[in-house]
Amino acid sequence: MSATIASTASIGTAPPAGRRLRTGTMASYGFGAAAYGVKDSGFGTFLLLFYNQVIGVPAATVGFVIMCALIIDAFIDPTVGVLSDRTRTRWGRRHPWLYGSALPIMLGWVLLWNPPQSSQSATLAWLFVVAVLVRSAVSAYEVPSQAMAAELSSDYDERTRIMAYRYLFGWAGGLVMLIAAYWIFLSPTPEYPNGLLNPNGYKGFAIAGALFMGVAILTSALGTHREIPNLPAPVIEKQTIRQNFAELGQTLRNKAFLILMGAGLFVYTNQGITYAISNYLYTYVWRFTTVTIAGLTVPTFVPLSMVLFCGVLVAFVLAPRIGQVTSKPKAASVAAVLAIIIGTSPYWLRLAGVFPEVGSAAMLPLLFAMLAIGTAASVTAHILGASMMADVVEDSEQRTGRRSEGVFFAGGFFIQKCTSGVGIFVTGLILAAANFPAKAVPGQVPADVLDRLTVIYIVAATVLALVAAALYRAFPFGRAEHTARLEALRMQALDSERIDPVP
Repeated sequence: MSATIASTASIGTAPPAGRRLRTGTMASYGFGAAAYGVKDSGFGTFLLLFYNQVIGVPAATVGFVIMCALIIDAFIDPTVGVLSDRTRTRWGRRHPWLYGSALPIMLGWVLLWNPPQSSQSATLAWLFVVAVLVRSAVSAYEVPSQAMAAELSSDYDERTRIMAYRYLFGWAGGLVMLIAAYWIFLSPTPEYPNGLLNPNGYKGFAIAGALFMGVAILTSALGTHREIPNLPAPVIEKQTIRQNFAELGQTLRNKAFLILMGAGLFVYTNQGITYAISNYLYTYVWRFTTVTIAGLTVPTFVPLSMVLFCGVLVAFVLAPRIGQVTSKPKAASVAAVLAIIIGTSPYWLRLAGVFPEVGSAAMLPLLFAMLAIGTAASVTAHILGASMMADVVEDSEQRTGRRSEGVFFAGGFFIQKCTSGVGIFVTGLILAAANFPAKAVPGQVPADVLDRLTVIYIVAATVLALVAAALYRAFPFGRAEHTARLEALRMQALDSERIDPVP
């Protein structure tokens, strides 16, 4: 297979057909997002806890190291986006990246959870290097994969449906690994009553996660392989490096793109903090242990994960329908506000002394219900925001004459990856500000420490969510503008006689 990855700029072409995809194609494409779900749940939920409470590295230091890895990401993500846009092979622009990323992701994931026994400095160096490896490999898959969302169909509503599938499987992948972690790999044992502190459990967790990610990536690549002839392949012309950077800057100055980047920065950082701090809140504030369901005793995290996935299923059904009856910007803004109001309500009510006491029969059902509804609203906002990012592609093409799916989704993906880096870093600061002890024992953390931890978290989360909602509302165009833009691009393609008109 010969490939051309040159310093080039694409020549304008007609947008992809506004078609409805087959369910099998949609499902296989979406299933690939399970790989990022596994990575995201691991980074966001367990990585800080593992290196802090199991390995013994200070939380703020772990957060700082992960944050530093983002500096490398700032260069890798746009590079992958540009190279993906300009790759030319008989397998198209995206699929060579999809196939080539599976093995590095699997290898890096296993190494991340198996640091060598050494000094604290060596452990931190290991964490930094392997985190960069994992993030880079994930970028090589996720950026081209996300870019395909704008290429599979140009239909305004179908893109929301495509993104709904991505988020459904992304969340499913993350929650499956959470359930496996809490129920199998990190379940309580006589030696480790708190299974989250069992170092051996993380070895099995790492291997299972690596295999899951590899299967998801290859399934997605193979399942969408037949779509390669239907994907845009704009003609490109050679340019100097200076011209490449000039065009990249012109592309990234798109107003709609910058607004979504800003919204994503706040909404995904909020999600990252919530992921990273969740084990602390569930373990020490709500004192999750085990529950009995149909005579079977399971860790409380298992039904929690199932409840959260119910919220994702609601969003999977709801988001495309909401996008059809109202504007995506308005709906995303409202959903973001509802998510933070409902999601933080248990903590506000607890501080006010009106939430059911820990251990009472009413506590878990009420907590689970609020978290499920908050998750449904949050994921709905995410799906609509990602769908708007796909619509930016044609807006930019009309302005610049170039299709730059990889560049735009690289920017959006970089923001998503900030959730684990910035989220872990900020959570480390929150834990330090609350004076939260290392190797803490549930039930023995002072009440004032837990209250301080809760207040700092919910105030930070609320501020971030409200800013994100305001930015979603500021997105500059909707369905009518998108439809008119598609027609204009098709007419331009006809006039230039570069390609046949799209039926």
